[in-house]
Parts: sequence; structure tokens; C-alpha cells
Amino acid sequence: MTNHTRREFLKHAAAAAGAAALAPYAVWADDETAAPPPDMCIARWAGDPVGEDAVDAMAAALTERMVENLGGMARFVSKGDVVWIKPNIGWNRAPELAATTNPAVVTALVRLSLEAGARKVKVGDNTCHNAQQSYRSSGIEAAAREAGAEVVFLDESRFRDVKIGGRVLDKWPIYPEILEADLLINVPIAKHHGLSRATLAMKNYMGIIGGNRGAWHQDLAGCLCDITAFLKPKLSILDCVRVLTDRGPQGGNLSDVKRMDTIAASVDIVALDAFGAELLGHDPARIGTVKAAHAAGLGRIAYRELSLREVAVS
Repeated sequence: MTNHTRREFLKHAAAAAGAAALAPYAVWADDETAAPPPDMCIARWAGDPVGEDAVDAMAAALTERMVENLGGMARFVSKGDVVWIKPNIGWNRAPELAATTNPAVVTALVRLSLEAGARKVKVGDNTCHNAQQSYRSSGIEAAAREAGAEVVFLDESRFRDVKIGGRVLDKWPIYPEILEADLLINVPIAKHHGLSRATLAMKNYMGIIGGNRGAWHQDLAGCLCDITAFLKPKLSILDCVRVLTDRGPQGGNLSDVKRMDTIAASVDIVALDAFGAELLGHDPARIGTVKAAHAAGLGRIAYRELSLREVAVS
């Protein structure tokens, strides 16, 4: 199959999957005999190998099929909702370096949210590198705008102390627009982290907080458990199209990037992080944040014990 043919095929496949991704939950909700949607879905590319020129189309197709098989975006988005999509935009890195969420994944989620009836979709992150540079280099700014989202640069002066009431965090500054949204979709990329060994969905929440974020590393597991319990996540999506295997979280070297061509999502953020840790070559029970969150009752490490659907996309 030529690259041109593959690109055209993926384009049409993505369009077809996007149309289907709105319907399944409505079918389940209206038919008491239908099986309920799963707690978790893993979509893997099973077609011909895809070159770098077609990665974005493949990522979009994987995202759309994953949403479809999780029950459709209408399972999570109601008409008139404001949705905040929170990718990892933390670093001034191109998508190929796998330090930030694939922009095509963000595009697909914005479009599916709007088609499900969202009144507005916002995209933003509290970056580590310069925000303007990171938004631009990651490709997420342009992708989100083109899909119809409002791109938000988080204003440091607008963070407000919020009562967390956790074991470690009593209160902490959080960006208020994110808390005001009807739905927060957490969309990290799976990658290596020099301190925590893996940075996944729970750690991606550090992009909604202000203050001295470095202080969280004194008890990272405790802080992430507290913020996760406070936010009560409804939907988390893990970009594993490209994963960063070393020198994370910033990356910067293509030799550290591995193509996995996979997208996963779950209503159980701990299960999703357990899958991500496993994908990175770790025992999830030996990743401090995952182990602590499971012990705190925030989700399950044994993700295969959940209602799980695995999908081969081609």
C-alpha cells in the first residue's frame, strides 16, 4: 500500500469512526437488553505499518474508535456542556519527541465533544516551558483551534486557593475555569519520568495547579492521590501512539521515542495508569503513585479485572 493510499484510507476511516463514536451510549441507554459500555477500552493499530507522515491520521482513527467502543462521547458530554480538555503541553517540544500529547488526539476529542453537544470546548495546560512556545511547538494550539476549541493560556494571577481536604493537601491553588467546566477530560501522553519513573494520567493533573509545584515531589504519591480524589475523574485518555522511554519528562532525543500505536481510556484513572505503567515496562504495583492510589480506593491496579474492551483498528 502506498503512503498516499494509506493516508486516504486513514482519512476515510477516521471520518467513519467519528460518526459512529456518538451513537453507542444512546443505543445502550435506550435498550435495557443491550450490554452496558465497558469501564476501559484499549485501541491498537493492527493495519499496515504507518510512516511518520500518516501518524496523525492513525492517532485520530484510534481515538475515535476508542471513544466509540467506550460508549461514545455522549456517555460523558451532555448538550450545552463546557468541556475542558487537558493534554500535556508542558514542554517546548515537537510531537515527534513524545514529550507532549499528540495533537491529532486532541483534535479528535474536541470534534467529538462538539458533535456530542458541548457548547464550548476549552484546551489548556499550565506549562513548564514558555506557554506560547510550548503550545505552538507541540502542535496542539493550531490543532485545537482548527477543531473549534478555545485555546486558553493559563494566567498565573487567576489561580485561586481551593479546599482539597486531603491527607497531604489541605488547600492548593487551582485554575478556576477548569473546576467550573462541566467535564474535564484528562489526556496525558505515556512517558518516562526521572523521579516517578512514569508520568501518566494522575500526574497530568499537575498541569491544572499553580503554586510551587516542585513541592509536590516531596510526597508525590500523596499529593496526586489527594488531587485525584478531589477531582473525581470521569474520563481519562492515555496517548500511547509515541511513548518516551527515557530522559523524561522533557525528552529531546528521537532515540528515546518508541512507537506503540495505541490509545487507551478508562473511567478508572488508576486502572489506566496501571496499563500505562505496564506499557512502559514497569510492574504497576511498583510505581508509587499507582500503588498509593489503589490503596486509597481510587481505582484498581488489576485493570484486566474491569469491564475491558480491546479493539484492533486497521
